[in-house]
Amino acid sequence: MRASLPMYDHPELKAAQAAYWTAIHQILQSEGIESPPKLDANGIGLNFWKDPSLVFSQTCGLPYRKYLHDKVSLVGTPDFSIEGCPEGYYRSYFIVRRSENQTEINGYLHRTFAYNEKDSQSGYAAAWNHLKPQKVWFHNFLETGSHIESARNVALKKADIASIDAMIWRLIERYEDFACELRLLEKTAPTPGLPYITSLGIDNKVVQAAVINALHGLDADVRQILGIRNIVSISKASYLSVPIV
Repeated sequence: MRASLPMYDHPELKAAQAAYWTAIHQILQSEGIESPPKLDANGIGLNFWKDPSLVFSQTCGLPYRKYLHDKVSLVGTPDFSIEGCPEGYYRSYFIVRRSENQTEINGYLHRTFAYNEKDSQSGYAAAWNHLKPQKVWFHNFLETGSHIESARNVALKKADIASIDAMIWRLIERYEDFACELRLLEKTAPTPGLPYITSLGIDNKVVQAAVINALHGLDADVRQILGIRNIVSISKASYLSVPIV
């Protein structure tokens, strides 16, 4: 059986993530659902998420609606209490260098846009949907592989603007020295957050209950590090209603 928590795996969160999974694992075992005692450090990607032995993982909204919605079951969505968003929703922040005075995103269209990957809701699709009503898009691109690297490349002047998951921006501000070089330019509209998933062969309601009980049983300091306030149910239809780039 396989499990992972790959989407917010900043080094400073690893111990808290491990404690979170241990609590989930123990409850699942008590409910008769076999699960691995430790998270898979490489548990990310479509092949992993589609594996029938998947017990638990977290994916991005774009891969879910584009590739996975009929191949996995939704377990729930963690609510990180993102400002201006409904429960379980999040948004992206366009970040630029603090040293620049440009106040409008249109001033960056001919400069370099850094993004983690094209199959990212927060790093690419949210930016595309944000600019679509104006019928404009960036002219120059830098694919970085992660939100943190996108932000770092802006700080290092290898790129000029990036679209960053609001929760990851929170982690960047908390843990990365280069954050002081950056500032928020604009926010995208809220969309459903990154969902927890399980394979179709497992009762997702039992897994959801295990996750909720595990979360609320964690020590307060662990929950604070994770930043998760609650687990909410967001419908498949709500995810599928977000346009695919």
